[in-house]
Amino acid sequence: MEDLALLLARWQFGIVTVYHWLFVPITLGITWMVAIMETSWLRTKNPVYLRMTKFWGKLMLINFAIGVVTGIVQEFQFGMNWSTYSRFVGDIFGAPLAIEALLAFFIESTFLGLWIFGWKKLSPKVHVLTIWIVAFGTMASAFWILVAGSWMQYPVGYVLNPVTGRAEMANFFEIITSKMLWAQFPHTIFVGFATAGSLMLGVSAWHLMRKQHIEVMRTSAAFASVALLVGSLGVAMTGHWLGQVMVEVQPMKMAAAEALWEDEQPAAFSLFAVGDKENNRNAINVAIPAGLSLLSCNNLDCEVRGINSLQAEMVENHGPGDYIPNLFVTYWGFRLMVGSGTLMLIIGALGVWFHLRGTLLKRRWFLVGALWIGIAAGFLGNATGWIFTEMGRQPWVVYEVLLTRGTNSPTVPAGWVWISLIGFSVLYGLLAIPAIYLFVKFAKAGPGEETSNEDVAASMVY
Repeated sequence: MEDLALLLARWQFGIVTVYHWLFVPITLGITWMVAIMETSWLRTKNPVYLRMTKFWGKLMLINFAIGVVTGIVQEFQFGMNWSTYSRFVGDIFGAPLAIEALLAFFIESTFLGLWIFGWKKLSPKVHVLTIWIVAFGTMASAFWILVAGSWMQYPVGYVLNPVTGRAEMANFFEIITSKMLWAQFPHTIFVGFATAGSLMLGVSAWHLMRKQHIEVMRTSAAFASVALLVGSLGVAMTGHWLGQVMVEVQPMKMAAAEALWEDEQPAAFSLFAVGDKENNRNAINVAIPAGLSLLSCNNLDCEVRGINSLQAEMVENHGPGDYIPNLFVTYWGFRLMVGSGTLMLIIGALGVWFHLRGTLLKRRWFLVGALWIGIAAGFLGNATGWIFTEMGRQPWVVYEVLLTRGTNSPTVPAGWVWISLIGFSVLYGLLAIPAIYLFVKFAKAGPGEETSNEDVAASMVY
């Protein structure tokens, strides 16, 4: 029953987090896009930019609201379902999570309120400043959340107290300068730009296919294409960097992502593999020679360690056990993540190319692809990226320090976790209905004809 309670608690945290993570990257990117749009209007007084600001601002607010509501539940789970884990990491997590809530989120919510209700109350320059502060606030929130998350991936700056059995902070500066954190942070920010760009391009494409709001949507498509292209390129570059950090500090995750059983020098990059875990090998493996060495070390000759030797090393260091993550989820999750990112990069590049050539409206096949494939790739890439990051670390909740097994709440039986798991799943499913309805409703309605701050202020009330 303890194992069942642990499994259910993991499922609940995974479902809640993936759901929440659908909204976070959009917020990270779209706030910056709205800030750029309003700044463009302030500089040029072109009413097209004002209409864009109002239109995308409404969608930003819907996304922000749902993201906040779903995010709050995550922290409650630490105390409810993961009390043993919370006791162990509390001294480390306390500072970054408090800073995120009391400083970053406070700044976001305060200045977002000023932006919403300040159209007629604030001067145009002060008003545009509020949305820029919101944009920086979202970035700050991401940073402090990642401080906590990256510490689980690569624990530094702490000591283990032998009396209390807890991890205690020893060097805050070392924690906030961790190599894992500074690889994950820019990667996450670029993911936000790419995801927001794919969503904006898809909505713009829907209107352009119907020849509606041509000026606003053509300009929006240009903004979105640039964001999607720049964001996807940034994701690829920072992802490469993150992968190299992962090879250094989490070699088992990289070995599992490549179904690499034996140490190889040079190491091949797997394109398609069917594993045979009983015999610790691949039954089928189609690979590019030396490809993994190039990705891991920027050369064609470096050694990459395999699952078997890493498993033996962990048994020697930590005692008997299976320290291999779920290979199917890790291997194919990694490929879905990379494949989705590649699709987004292609769509962004095509969008910029067609806009520069003035042929975007003539490329209906591209508009259809941007609507359906682009948006789907954005959400799929985000979900599989998070799943790969977390599942690839298992069976550790804090890598090579604390196993996931036994860190759930010992006094919460499986029956109670079943109730909360079903309850949250149903609640989030119901919450998705008004969220999708409102987003689709205002996305289809398109921009208004506002040309002044007063017009926008009136239209923001819905």
